[in-house]
Amino acid sequence: MTAVITGMGLFSPVGRGVGATFDALMTGKSGLARPPEGHPARESLEVAGLLPPIDPRTVASGPETKVLDRIVVLALLTAADALADARIEVGRDVDPARIGVIVGGVGGMSTLETQVVARAARGRAAVSPYLLTGILPNMPSARIAIAHGIRGYSSAVGTACASGAQSVADAVRLIRCGEADVVLCGASEAPLFPTFADTFGNARALARGWDDPTRASRPFDSRRNGFVLAEGAALLVLERAEHAAARGVTAYAEVAGYGATTDAYHPTAPRPDGAGAAECMRRALAGGGVSAGDVGYVNAHGTGTKLGDIAETTALATVFGVGGVPVSSTKALTGHLLGASGVVEAAGCALALGAGLLPPTYHLDDPDPDCPADHIRVEPRATGTEFALTNSFGFGGQNVSLLLRRTAGARAAGPHT
Repeated sequence: MTAVITGMGLFSPVGRGVGATFDALMTGKSGLARPPEGHPARESLEVAGLLPPIDPRTVASGPETKVLDRIVVLALLTAADALADARIEVGRDVDPARIGVIVGGVGGMSTLETQVVARAARGRAAVSPYLLTGILPNMPSARIAIAHGIRGYSSAVGTACASGAQSVADAVRLIRCGEADVVLCGASEAPLFPTFADTFGNARALARGWDDPTRASRPFDSRRNGFVLAEGAALLVLERAEHAAARGVTAYAEVAGYGATTDAYHPTAPRPDGAGAAECMRRALAGGGVSAGDVGYVNAHGTGTKLGDIAETTALATVFGVGGVPVSSTKALTGHLLGASGVVEAAGCALALGAGLLPPTYHLDDPDPDCPADHIRVEPRATGTEFALTNSFGFGGQNVSLLLRRTAGARAAGPHT
């Protein structure tokens, strides 16, 4: 069975909605800035990918809004956007038992930090009875299911920065095996709070020392010195192609294949030879029944860390040959949304295929000679390719690659949400 993307809910530092996101990726609109006065992570982060303040009462009511973690709020907002974009009302357009929801991410750790601090300051009575529903990683999926009456398969994926892409891969599997007609899948992340930021800062993993924060994320550039931590959520509606056709809905693209492997090497560092990542890409190609020469674009994981960029470049050369495929990383604009990055990037690939334009890696002024590749730089590149690949790699050696295929009459990026 064929799984196609019929809806997108995107909320990242570059904007909310399909049109705003694609415009930003093509025009170089950065979502990176210094945290403003009063932001909880201002002392921990020099630069971040920020979203505007969001009132939890826009998606919930009652006392639990006080501890409703931002990941849940973002997940509910993007789920509603994605379903509306796909023109799906559960119970009308799809059987409630035949739609699933899979949302990945780290979990509501900012709620945990807030509650631990409150208990330390004011004692046991300060701990909210809603603490668990704020921190459990399955809460975004559960809340979405409750809000929309989804009674099919539901789960949470926790494979670090590969979580969102893994959710998409799992959704493809559900559709292919006949367990679902529609799956809402992706990730929601809200990591911009002190403890989480400090662990990366103390590991010297974050970009620092940049006068212009919008240029701090520099994948594959010789001057890069770390990644930029960002928040956001992205959910895709994957649908069985026949089900979408029966509804008269045009898809953005097909998820033609996926690959998932584990490095089995180190808790945080990638394999220097890129072997796990290379095998992951090969599996995605095999799943789609295509060869490396059929792929005309790779959206790299490309976070802007030296080890990661070099290992991924090595893996790309293993699969495609040195300079054998056009490559870019849109994290130069969005920052690193952890698990949600892979879904924003998959959406970007789908839109790029439909538009025939590939987004560049902005701020790639001086490509690292240790990362030889056909880098798309400065401006978008026209393409007629049918296939694109997007990579997501997470701590623990988690590798996920998604192969996207342009569909006939593919939907274009619509108006801004």
